[in-house]
Amino acid sequence: MTLYFVQAFIYLAAAVIAVPLAKKLGLGSVLGYLIAGVIIGPVAGFVGAETVTIQHFAEFGVVMMLFLVGLELEPKMLWQMRNRLLGLGGMQVGLTTLLITGVALLFNQPFSVALAIGLIFSLSSTAIVLQTFNEKGLTKTEGGNNAFSVLLMQDIAVIPMLAFMPMLALPELVEAAKSMQAAAEHHEELSLVAGLPTWGYALAILGSISGVIVLGHFLSRPLFHYVASSGLREIFVAMALLLVIGIAALMGLVGLSPALGTFLAGVVLANSEFRHELESNIEPFKGLLLGLFFITVGAGINFSTLSENAGLIVMLTLAVMIGKAGILWFLAVIFKIKNSNRWLFALSLAQAGEFGFVLLSFSVQNHVIPNDIIAILQLVVAISMFLTPLLFIFYEKVIIPRYQQGEGEKEFDNIEEKGQVIIAGVGRFGQIVNRLLVANGVHTVVLDHEASQVENLRKINIKTYFGDATRPELLHTAGIEEAAMLVVAIDNREAAKELTHYVKHTYPHVKILARAFDKGHSYELREAGADEIVNETYFSALELGAKAMQELGFHPFQVEQKRQTFCKTEHEASEHLYEQWKGGSEGQQFDPSYQKLFIQLEDTIKEAMKKDRMDKHHSDERGWTPPPKGYESKFE
Repeated sequence: MTLYFVQAFIYLAAAVIAVPLAKKLGLGSVLGYLIAGVIIGPVAGFVGAETVTIQHFAEFGVVMMLFLVGLELEPKMLWQMRNRLLGLGGMQVGLTTLLITGVALLFNQPFSVALAIGLIFSLSSTAIVLQTFNEKGLTKTEGGNNAFSVLLMQDIAVIPMLAFMPMLALPELVEAAKSMQAAAEHHEELSLVAGLPTWGYALAILGSISGVIVLGHFLSRPLFHYVASSGLREIFVAMALLLVIGIAALMGLVGLSPALGTFLAGVVLANSEFRHELESNIEPFKGLLLGLFFITVGAGINFSTLSENAGLIVMLTLAVMIGKAGILWFLAVIFKIKNSNRWLFALSLAQAGEFGFVLLSFSVQNHVIPNDIIAILQLVVAISMFLTPLLFIFYEKVIIPRYQQGEGEKEFDNIEEKGQVIIAGVGRFGQIVNRLLVANGVHTVVLDHEASQVENLRKINIKTYFGDATRPELLHTAGIEEAAMLVVAIDNREAAKELTHYVKHTYPHVKILARAFDKGHSYELREAGADEIVNETYFSALELGAKAMQELGFHPFQVEQKRQTFCKTEHEASEHLYEQWKGGSEGQQFDPSYQKLFIQLEDTIKEAMKKDRMDKHHSDERGWTPPPKGYESKFE
């Protein structure tokens, strides 16, 4: 038992020391984990034989990650992505498989071995790429969105690959394994489909997938309600883990990818009201296991095999990465991914992926690839993953500055004026705010980081500057020191919160008016220091609701009174809701206490709606009176 504690201490200490240091040096957390693994494994020898076993356990972090990815995708969104999934993703898998198969044939490998290698190296690292995208804020970029589509298609493609691999078994490897078959049977994994005919195996797979979809849709909601009613956070955490582990186990028992099964479950639950609760409960386990997975990749590098075949392994690694990057660049041209996004797309997916280890292990079990080749290919997969953070650094330090200097992408505009109001973001929301202010003589400076949007607005004589409002030097140029107000209307939730926090702490005299995407975002903006917050859909939804009431026969005067009552009641309750949200723990701020308070608000609104104020005008309605003399001079 003590040995396990010592090993756990070594892994955790390596992560705690190396990862923050790597982040400070701008290397990213993934490279920090990989370096930590190399130091405690091949270099210092603190860990060794147990690394492979721990890696199998740590791979569950990938399973959890795909479940969380699935939670972010609604089935409708998947359908909207079908062109990118099947076109861009399908072509990437197909062309990469053909290229690497051809290279393997040049090395005199049998066709079945060459094809298996091609399939394995057609996959990229979902774990590294998505983790790095999140850390560097690249998820919402054009390159990031397209890379995500390809990764999603690759994860889906793992299923047919697992089904197809056994058909590529080498006869000589099968014969060599027959003498050890009896011993192998003792170590055979649990399976519900062993010995089934092909049609039975197909039915088992269809039944399992259908079960995940049907039970996830119909059974999950009452089950989650039952668990949530206990009010015990640890039980909900146990329920979340039960769901992920249970689905992963089911997929494993029928010979499918556990990661794909949990991804499918995540998609099914994407519309659930418990989605955010599931995310917050699973996220810590996912992060820790993914970190452990990256450490084991670094610790598992076999330096003796590497030294004996250094030239071959380096050549193969570079060939794989350059070949994949070339195909990705070609596809980026076809699908009109432009400028720095094309580089991001090509560089981010150039490595082999964590599923490569899974498929290599599966190939050994099914006698597809000889063991001596497997050892070399595992090093190629590991080293390509190890080099990926360096490609992101190259993208940040070399590619982005080159494009910002005008070699394909515009430089940020020189702002030659200062305004009373600075508007960050001029999309569908910021445009209306700007037009209203300008029409009433308020001088504004408008910033937006989308060059195409800026050009479109200039065509209709709306003066806009191309620039990133989250950059302090640009805010300084726009005159943030003298500005009276900042309107935050940018599309990135996190960036909006960070901008609000920065300006309020650096320039406390500036009033900050912010657009929120939802109630949770409004609380985050308020905590960051925003003075006034408007949920982007709130008043448009109220307007449509009022129109609906009129169409149903309510008198317009009565509708207006009901709307004012609704707004007043919500406003009065907002402080209590915010304090309850603020008092919740990180990731658990919409806890049962908050939900109970929100339900009370709904009851209060219903009671307020029953009151008849036909003979009593509220103070809100008396507010529609002309301003006193001299009022307008306050704004001159």
